[in-house]
Parts: sequence; C-alpha cells; structure tokens
Amino acid sequence: MRNLLNFLAKYNNLIIFLILEGISFYLLTTGNTYHNTQIVKGVRGLTRGIDERISNTRNYFHLRDINQALAYENSSLKNNIYLLRNKENLQFIPVSDTNYKQQYQFTFAEVVNNSVTRQKNFFTLNKGSRQGMAVDMAVSSGAGIAGVIVGCSRNYSIAMSLLNLDFKVSARLKSNGYFGSLGWDGKEYKYAVLSEIPQHVTFGIGDTIETTGYSAIFPEGIVIGTVSGFEKSGGDFYKIKVLLQTDFKKLHFVSVIGNIKKKEQLELEKQFQ
Repeated sequence: MRNLLNFLAKYNNLIIFLILEGISFYLLTTGNTYHNTQIVKGVRGLTRGIDERISNTRNYFHLRDINQALAYENSSLKNNIYLLRNKENLQFIPVSDTNYKQQYQFTFAEVVNNSVTRQKNFFTLNKGSRQGMAVDMAVSSGAGIAGVIVGCSRNYSIAMSLLNLDFKVSARLKSNGYFGSLGWDGKEYKYAVLSEIPQHVTFGIGDTIETTGYSAIFPEGIVIGTVSGFEKSGGDFYKIKVLLQTDFKKLHFVSVIGNIKKKEQLELEKQFQ
C-alpha cells in the first residue's frame, strides 16, 4: 500500500496530465464530427496495416506448402503436355497402348541433402521406390537438368549431380542441332563443358545448350545452359564453356522424369552392340 502511495505521489502530475488528456480527446472526438471521422479513419488504417502484416507473416510460414503444391501442379502439367503433344497419328498406336505414345512421366520430389564442393557430388531426394522412384530416372530443377538417380531405398533416393566428374549427358546447340558430350570439369559449380563440337560449326556467346534425347534417360529439349566461352581443344573440335541454368546451391524442389519405354529401347539397342 505504501509503495502505491509513493508511486502516486511521485507521478501525480503525469497521471493528472494523462487523465485530462484522455478527457480532452474524448470530448474532441464526440463533440466534433470532423475530428471523429479523422480519428476513425486513422484507427481503421492502423488496424488494416496490422492485419496486412499478420497476413504476410502467415503466408511466409505457408511458403513450404505453397511450393509443394506448385511442384505437384508443374509435374501434372508436364505429364499432360507430353500426352497432348503425342496424340498425333493415333492410327499407329496399338489398342493396348493406354499411354497414347506418352514416353515420359513426371513427378516432383524435395532435395533433403546436397553437396556442391566435392569432385563427385550427389544429392538426396525425399522419395524412394515406395513412391515410384527408380535408378536411371532423370532429375530436373525446373530451370534445367540436375542429375540422375543412382540409388533408391524405400523412402529416399540418391542422385548423381551434374556436378560430378562421372556425369555425362548428350547435349546440343539449339541453334543448329550439332551435338556432343557435356560434363563437369570439377572447377566452378556454375559451369560445365561441352565437347566434340566440330570447329566448322557456327555459334555464339549466349546460344542455348539443351539435351538431345539420344539417351534413354533425359527427354529431348531440356535446357542445360548457355554458351559463355569456347576454345579449340586440339584436333577439329571446340571446348565450349556452358553457364548452367540450374543453381545447385539453391536446389530444393525438383522434377523426376521416368522413361516409360526405356527398357524396350535398351533391349533393342543391346542386340546390335
């Protein structure tokens, strides 16, 4: 009780000032329509600003769910595109072919572990054989190619990154169709090297590099990157430096691509090797 009295005695002037200020504010707002309107607008504006900040905060914490939904939708759209694109010349499709010439199926996965600083880099996906993943399925970042699945457990998969000295893919210059072999030289994570392009071929800085579709893993036309430089590598070929489209330090949601007809293609090719 004594502490309360001491507090009131010490701050009595401030307390009286605040009380009088409150009374004045009340009389001003209730006795004058203009001031009342302005104060109501100010309160509404403050409330609206607080609501927007709360909404933005909620949206931020739901970004993970939003990204997963977008990745799922993207995979579904890619499946539909391949299905619609290959509905031409249906007279050549066997009755038992329920896929209407569809060769590739897409699904999405999340990268749960990744490396970019080693000479042989790999990344881990949160889906495995139980979810339909299998060895030799292609992995794309959405912007460009990312790697190839090399191992699966029931619920996880390991993919060999493009940033791996053992990784090779058939790639071509989009502008003229000349193709060669693309791989990583173990130096910068943003660049790869395209070789086996003849020196008589005309191309320039900024030209697009994409997959050829010659392997049974990657579909045709997936962007890999752009030409950032080139030099003669001896013989009659260029050594082309490629700026990769995929940023491997930001790899998160990816598309996993399965070739439905891969087994048939490989078995036929094996007969003539």
